[in-house]
Order: sequence, then structure tokens, then C-alpha cells
Amino acid sequence: MVPEGVDLAVRTLGDCRVDSPLASLLDGAPSTEHYVNEDDRVLFDDTVGMLTGRDLPIDALPGFEPGGPRRRIFFQPSKTRVGIVTCGGLCPGLNDVIRGLVLQLTSHYGVTKIYGFRNGYQGFIAKYGHPPIDLTAESVSGINEYGGTILGTSRGSQDSYEIVDCLEQMSINVLFVIGGDGSMRGALRIADVVKERGLKIAVIGVPKTIDNDIPYIDQSFGFQTAFSKATESIRSAHVEARAVPDGVGLVQVMGRHSGFIACYAALANNDADYVLVPEVPFTLDGDDGFLAHLRRRVRTRGHAVVVAAEGAGQEYLNSEPAQVDKSGNSKLRDIGVYLRKRIADDFAQHGMEANLKYIDPSYAIRSVPANPYDSVYCIRLAHAAVHAAMAGRTAMVVGRWRGRFVHVPIELAISKRNQVDPAGDLWMSVLEATGQPRTFGPTPAPQPS
Repeated sequence: MVPEGVDLAVRTLGDCRVDSPLASLLDGAPSTEHYVNEDDRVLFDDTVGMLTGRDLPIDALPGFEPGGPRRRIFFQPSKTRVGIVTCGGLCPGLNDVIRGLVLQLTSHYGVTKIYGFRNGYQGFIAKYGHPPIDLTAESVSGINEYGGTILGTSRGSQDSYEIVDCLEQMSINVLFVIGGDGSMRGALRIADVVKERGLKIAVIGVPKTIDNDIPYIDQSFGFQTAFSKATESIRSAHVEARAVPDGVGLVQVMGRHSGFIACYAALANNDADYVLVPEVPFTLDGDDGFLAHLRRRVRTRGHAVVVAAEGAGQEYLNSEPAQVDKSGNSKLRDIGVYLRKRIADDFAQHGMEANLKYIDPSYAIRSVPANPYDSVYCIRLAHAAVHAAMAGRTAMVVGRWRGRFVHVPIELAISKRNQVDPAGDLWMSVLEATGQPRTFGPTPAPQPS
């Protein structure tokens, strides 16, 4: 459901009066199953039950503005100056998005001034000493073949007024922010200051999160690469586990609050016997607890593979006050290390030798280049972001909803966290693939680490 009080309409800087250089591509292009005309809408709901449940006429049903080129645009391309910044943690595809933005701006809109702001939002603040760099088609050639970001990145917010001061001083008309939840909150603050000052600067977000936890988009870029890479570690854990008596392979993957990587990686090769995610609490001890179930599985089959998202089971590690990082995220304790000890101790108490191999591929997952699927998705997101910006949209992110590229207000994109639904079909597939029970005993009570 759309959160109460959130409007799906996207902010604009004003009327579009400039003929777009891409207008000829749109001649005679009606809405079809493969394209949405700029005057159409993409419905928020996609089932008869949800639509009829609203009890609204068709023209009043909630829907997103579609992405894509417009016949008329707001900015005069030859006079437009653009800034690009990458923020937060690394994610596969960052360089693909940068390259896609630059090539679309230069090749199709004729924009000649594009600046890359270095090391996240620090790049706008004079005291950090990170001068911007010129971005051209030549300078971004081939960068999509490498992981990371050529612009560098950093965590933590900076003063929005100082950032807008920098944009004004450099006569920037469009700012593209590539980042996650915290970065999008920063982008919204920048857009609000721009509005407060009555400036005509578009602020467009390209949402990036390796955990796939940004809501109201089908998937975030880099996620496909991340879970594909994670499957390699699960495969290795399976080989190690079945090669020895009472073998247990334990793999911890990224997923602070959302277990999508754990779920998809486990389904991809179907070697996992257990998947533990933050959204589904589990009991460790007792006859119906996870440890007892794992012991029985190993006795029956000779080995087992456990995949745990980093945010799973944090209720067992809460003996110390929570700390936060520069982005305001809670610092998680290491559930993988904790499970490794608990499994080994439990097996020993029951006269079993746990030949346990523990693998944590987190940094290997996020630092690799995008796979072909994500590369395609990144360039299409970049195209959609440029189209939106040149048409004067602002305070929004680009994404795909029900398979369609759409404009999502930043307020909506940061309104909640996308998570695995314990009652949804994805989790049902995980239960079917692993054979693990829906729950391990009663809801667990916190225990000291």
C-alpha cells in the first residue's frame, strides 16, 4: 500500500518548453506492453483484488509517472552543467551508471560540462580538499569493466546548505546522486534547500543498495551480481561439508535488515539446508531449535550447509549498547562467528565432531564488476535518470516497478525498507528448496553473547 500522506506525483522545476533532441524517437509511440507513453501512468497495484479494494474510478487509481524520454524538456542542453556523485558503500555497477550517465548526456543531449564530485558528499565541501574532475566520453571509456567507483565514495552526511552553495558557485543545473537510503535522504535535503532558495537545479537519485532493500522498485542495481557471486561461496561450503564426516558449511552473506541475497543465493544452486534472515526470528536451543535440527540433519545426511544474512539473529548479540556508523546505521555484531562457536559447542556436547568451515565473502561480493544483467540494468537506469533530469524532474529516484521504468518521489523511496516477506512466495520457495521448518521453536528470547 502507498504510505498515508505520500503523493506519487514527482516535483518539477517548471514547464518544458525546449524541443528534445530525442523527440523523433517518440513519433507514433503509444503505450504497449513494452512501452509507456509519457502521458500515461504505471499503476501502483497489479492485482484485481487490490484495484477493486480501493473502490476508486480508473482515473483516480494511484500510479507512477513513467520513465523515458520526453518530447519537450526543461533544460537547454548546450547550457546545462551536470554533477555526478557516488555515496555510501561499494556496489557492483557504480561505474556502469557513471558511464551511462556521461554517454547519454554527451551523445544524445549534447551536454558538454559534466563534473564528477569525489568521495561522496565530501566532494562538495571545501575543507576536505577534493576538487571535482571533468567527466567526458573518453574519461569514462572502459570503466564499466572494473568494480568500485572512479569517483570514490564516503559515508556520512554533510551540510546541505554548503552543498547547494557549491552547486550555485559552479552553476550546476543537474545533480545525479548514486547511493542508498542514507544518500537519498541527503539528496532530498539538497532538493529541499534548492527549493527553499528558488533555484532551478534538478536532483535525481539512482538508488544503489546491494541488499535490495529500497522499496517501490523491483530490484536495485548490483543485487543480481551480488547474489550470483555469493553462490560461489555456498558452492564451496557445500563441497567442503560433504567431503568430511559431520561436515557443516557456514556462509555469512550481506544483508543487514533484508535477507534477499541469502534467499536468492541459496535458491540459485539449491545446496543450502538452512537460510537464516533478519526477517524471520529463530530459536537456537531446545528440541525444536535450530541447533538440534542441524544436528539431526547432519546425522541423517552426513553434512549440511547453513547460509546466514549478516543481520540474522542479532537478538542473540545484544549484550552491549548498539553503536552506529557514519551513515547512522546500527553496527551489527558478527552472527557468523557467533553461530560457528555455538554449532561447534553444541555438537561437542552431543558427542559429535563438527567439521565446520566458515566463509564470509562480503567484501568480495560488493567490489566486483557488474555482471551482464546488472550492466544492462545500470545503463537503462542511467538513461531514465538523464531523461527525467532534462525534463526538469527533481527530488525523485528512477527505478523499475512491475517491469516498467518509473519516477519515484524520494519521500516514497525512503519511507520504509524493502524486506523479505515471511508470508510471501520468495520465502516459501526458500522453505521448499531447503526443507527447513517454517519456524525453529517459539520466537527466541534475547540471550547474552
